[in-house]
Amino acid sequence: MEKSYSASYAAAGVDITAGYKAVALMKQYVARTMNEHCIGGLGGFGGLFELDCTNMPHPVLISGTDGVGTKLRIAHFMDKHDTVGIDCVAMCVNDVICAGAKPLVFLDYIACGKNVPERIAELVKGVAEGCVQAGCALVGGETAEMPGFYPEDEYDLAGFTVGAVDKSKILDNSTMVPGDVIIALPSSGVHSNGFSLVRKIFDLENHPEVLKEYHEELGCTLGEALLAPTKIYVKPVLAVMEQLTVKGVSHITGGGFYENIPRSLREGCCARIAKADVRTPALFDLLAQAGNIPERDMFNTFNMGVGMVLTLAPEDADRAIEILQAHGQDAYRLGVIAEGEGVELV
Repeated sequence: MEKSYSASYAAAGVDITAGYKAVALMKQYVARTMNEHCIGGLGGFGGLFELDCTNMPHPVLISGTDGVGTKLRIAHFMDKHDTVGIDCVAMCVNDVICAGAKPLVFLDYIACGKNVPERIAELVKGVAEGCVQAGCALVGGETAEMPGFYPEDEYDLAGFTVGAVDKSKILDNSTMVPGDVIIALPSSGVHSNGFSLVRKIFDLENHPEVLKEYHEELGCTLGEALLAPTKIYVKPVLAVMEQLTVKGVSHITGGGFYENIPRSLREGCCARIAKADVRTPALFDLLAQAGNIPERDMFNTFNMGVGMVLTLAPEDADRAIEILQAHGQDAYRLGVIAEGEGVELV
């Protein structure tokens, strides 16, 4: 690789050697995610993963892809780049577990105006941490240096995961009935959605300095609260699925309660939730007050402190909460299934 250098390409703004240095720096982080199913290492044209179907007579692969969105602007303003990789993984793996799948592999894609190896390695460090939390392997990725397309100091980050589940265990909401219980899994903050509105509320493009302001009700600066990485729910949720029949799972992302919860509901069923029962962190109150945002818009944009919901039979609800808590995940009863459609916030 030492001989791979193009003065002409460098003059056009692309430093090939920076890419090699970034790979060298990130290898220690990627190594944390490797397991016995990984074949080879970084450097090939594709990531190899041996699929173990011992307990899957009819394996089904489920894939998911997403990015971090304009939360990356917060990372840019804060000059902190080692956590948004966790967000990238979370947005993908939290989706595939909604079908009952275990995430197996992850790949990332970083596009930037200028490849700063140390910063790229920080991004991958976060991705690797997310993969460790999700129990999947980071088997590859791509860093694209695109001068003239992105400003030198800016980048975008996206990812892709593949999970597997036996066909007989794919989540099926056909048995969902009125009276079933909806369980909330608290979020770690805004997660990775709604940041265009967040940036508008605080006029961050013109006043990024407000991110450094300490808020007593938050217990930290605004920037620290906003940059808190998205919670990864994979291991605790899969633990519940191994022991109980879960009738529906919704990952609360962009669109909030109104868009995401109905995606796991059986036709003819609605989610009835008392607003007073939603444990909403102070950050969301701050957003609503600072931006004069109507309550419905808040529930239709943000997760409001609920990152994921599970629906189970009433006799399984308490046991599900016990399993989640035993795996380090707080949980509580949020509402019930009733006749109707969509979400009823009362």
